[in-house]
Amino acid sequence: MTRRAALAVAALMAVAFPGAARAETVLVAVAANFADVAEELAPLFTEATGHAVRHSFAATGQLYTQITQGAPFEVYLAADDERPAWAVAGDLAVEGTVFTYAIGQLALYSTSIDLADATAVLRAGEVDHLAIADPETAPYGRAAMETLEALGLTELYAGKIVIGESITQALQFVASGSAELGLVAASQVQGKAGAWLIPSELHQPIRQDAALLAAGANNPAARAYLAFLRSDAAVAVITAAGYAVE
Repeated sequence: MTRRAALAVAALMAVAFPGAARAETVLVAVAANFADVAEELAPLFTEATGHAVRHSFAATGQLYTQITQGAPFEVYLAADDERPAWAVAGDLAVEGTVFTYAIGQLALYSTSIDLADATAVLRAGEVDHLAIADPETAPYGRAAMETLEALGLTELYAGKIVIGESITQALQFVASGSAELGLVAASQVQGKAGAWLIPSELHQPIRQDAALLAAGANNPAARAYLAFLRSDAAVAVITAAGYAVE
């Protein structure tokens, strides 16, 4: 590449990702269901902007609690659209920066049961344990409970639910055999045998919103990260992982 071409590329990057000329690091709080995608996006972000990214993964509610307690996160990738709005209302996030970066899907998953007729399996309830994420802190856990209620199965599974502190732990319960069934994020089990996509009408949409947190308001890497999430390269990775994007 000639010097002139290199300067042109640098200029274009500066327009697309303000602040890319001086490399910074952004600390991103990421909902557990999006962990694998975030890790895949990280090197693409660095390649596109020159900035680095560090992640902290947990359930959306746990991350929000940490944010309210002063955790130094600069960007918040939640698994719902409520807590980013709360963060803005509480002056913990920057107004006007919230947007939906992904729309999640719920799946029934098992490593030991044939789910060819998944609805029948669920309705039969002939299992000892059904793993879900904590519905109080994890939107996918709340969607799981909404699904059971929509199917009229709340009472049937009342004594069989095993709660993970995050959707990742719920999946681990199934993978380890501690639970025969799990209601997990579809992105976690995409392409795996033993997964069945839950019809979206059985639960509220899982809109996953991002926000620039107050701690990152003056960090060009934080603003660049949010811009990158909307780029064609990032959207391609997000949709390939089984999420919808508006």
